[in-house]
Amino acid sequence: MKRFIITVFLLITLFILQGTLFRALSFADTVPNLLIIFTVSVSLMRGDTAGMLVGFFCGLLVDIFTGPTIGLYALIYMYIGYFNGGFNKIFFPEDIKLPMIMVIVSDILYGFFVYILLFLLRGRTEFSFYFTKVIFPESIYTIIVTVIIYPLLLSINKLLEKDEIRKARKFVS
Repeated sequence: MKRFIITVFLLITLFILQGTLFRALSFADTVPNLLIIFTVSVSLMRGDTAGMLVGFFCGLLVDIFTGPTIGLYALIYMYIGYFNGGFNKIFFPEDIKLPMIMVIVSDILYGFFVYILLFLLRGRTEFSFYFTKVIFPESIYTIIVTVIIYPLLLSINKLLEKDEIRKARKFVS
């Protein structure tokens, strides 16, 4: 229950920060995708099921507040959570290389799918423009912010795991 409450709190906090503080700190109208960082981090730390659930609710928040339809971003984030959850078995928490690689790959895939579903299907075929002006700058900004946010999410996860282990030992004894 404690993990659920903290996850919901982090989800809402990161969504608000992405839309307010980081919108004010944007570079060339580019904002880092904190929800991708959160989805990838949870997927790597907890597995594909947790990643899918967190991704779905991250996307649902984006759909409700900014999306053109309900479910589009939820589906994209959910697939990102599932995809990254597969790397849970080779994940070493203190090694930041895998999370950074997965964040940048996920952010580029996210931008690519958004381009296909929102622009290409409407006949806008300027992919090189969209990649250089939207996808690539957002990915770079997101990876820079990952260096700051990932260690915080990792330390929160470690505290929650310690608490869960302590409660499990108390229950067994």
